[in-house]
Amino acid sequence: MNKPLRRIAIFCGLLVLALLIRDNWLQYVKADSLRTDPKNRRVLITRYATPRGDIIVDGSPITGSKKTSPDSLNDFAYKRTYKDGEMWSPVTGYASQAFGATQLESIEDGILTGNDDQLFFRNTLDMLTGKERQGGNVVTTLNGAAQKAAFDGLKQVGGKGAAVALNPQTGAILALASYPSYDPSSFAGNSTTIDSKAWTKLQKQNDPSDPMLNRALRETYPPGSTFKVVTAAAALENGLYTSADQPTNSPVPFILPQSTTPLKNEGSIQCKNVNMREALRVSCNSVFGKIGADLGKDKMLAEAKKFGFDSEQFVPVRAVASNFPEKMDQASTALSSIGQFETATTPLQMAMVASAVANDGKLMKPYMVDKLESSSLDTLTQTQPQELSRPLSEKNAQILQSMMETVVTQGTGTKAQIPNVNVGGKTGTAQHGENNSGKPFAWFISFAKLPDGSSPVAVAVVVEDDNAHREDISGGGLAAPIAKNVMEAVLNSKK
Repeated sequence: MNKPLRRIAIFCGLLVLALLIRDNWLQYVKADSLRTDPKNRRVLITRYATPRGDIIVDGSPITGSKKTSPDSLNDFAYKRTYKDGEMWSPVTGYASQAFGATQLESIEDGILTGNDDQLFFRNTLDMLTGKERQGGNVVTTLNGAAQKAAFDGLKQVGGKGAAVALNPQTGAILALASYPSYDPSSFAGNSTTIDSKAWTKLQKQNDPSDPMLNRALRETYPPGSTFKVVTAAAALENGLYTSADQPTNSPVPFILPQSTTPLKNEGSIQCKNVNMREALRVSCNSVFGKIGADLGKDKMLAEAKKFGFDSEQFVPVRAVASNFPEKMDQASTALSSIGQFETATTPLQMAMVASAVANDGKLMKPYMVDKLESSSLDTLTQTQPQELSRPLSEKNAQILQSMMETVVTQGTGTKAQIPNVNVGGKTGTAQHGENNSGKPFAWFISFAKLPDGSSPVAVAVVVEDDNAHREDISGGGLAAPIAKNVMEAVLNSKK
């Protein structure tokens, strides 16, 4: 081969080599980034080319897909629809052609669209038979009746708030309600005249009530007196007291350590030297503040962390971490131990507290997806309950159950009573705002089970009622009736 031809051959070989390198770079190195690039519209077209799988509650779908009208401006074949979307959006999130997806719609997008690797075999069969690709289903642990009771209760109060119900024995989430809420169907498409306007209207800057905030998982509140359940658990676990009926040697007034400030009790309740059962029944700040100060910040923090404080939870939707402060003096420890100072918690976290007590001291990891299914209803994955921690011994948990039951039978939680059912609870009226200027939050945490111990349920409810008179706001008055209805809904569904 003469010299000019050899040079041309080498040059052409280098071009082919460069082409092969570029091709492999795009196909293997850049594949994921190109696939997920927001400018890659083909991914979205594929996502909405077929109906999405469904999110299932009680064996029935709460989602659907609707064929869109052919339009030169819309190349998506299907859009998402929702049944009772406002009630279920804290669970489902949304899937919007214009604004993406959140929560279960996002986390399980691969299953719902049929693109997940777990569906490879099913998709291969469909391709060979010429069948259109179908998405799989996400089967939840939610209880429809409990969710309706929670949402309707919050809506009837008319303020802002959230409610969470758990199965203490498994950690399965039975209700997850937030109010006010939104209907994901209102912006499921990509119309600039309909969907974009609906989306804009729901944003916090345009709606101060912030309806798209998932208050059950993503908002933290001062827990007020409901945190006294954690403090009582710490007292029992650390041997400060060994029974519910042992005198606590608590003075009235109790002066916050290293200060001259008394920790006041509500009204004229009698708290001097009462036992923990009575202190929880009437909600004595002085008793539980002194317990926190006596135990110290390290023991209180350790107990709070056993209940899940200071850790994010993934259910699989992310729940923000609740907070029990690490840097405190004795006075701050006393305040934190009655749910004040910097203590802040999600409704999910307080449901976990009630759940651990109800389950004889064993805290189960909360979850809301029971299983993932293929379009042919074959089970792909099944969630197995997992133990998260042991905040209490069985003996101490049963002592605390008895104390919480006294709160409902004779104390501040009587509106949660259910005939022929063992119900335990704790009310809370949490102060907030600068110098406690804001209207307090009404809390109630509780558990219920039949006399034989079967069909247990744990619930946490928080209500922000800006329209109520300050003196009318109480956990027993606003939140306890909602919790009662949720517990009844779960118990009745088991019959």
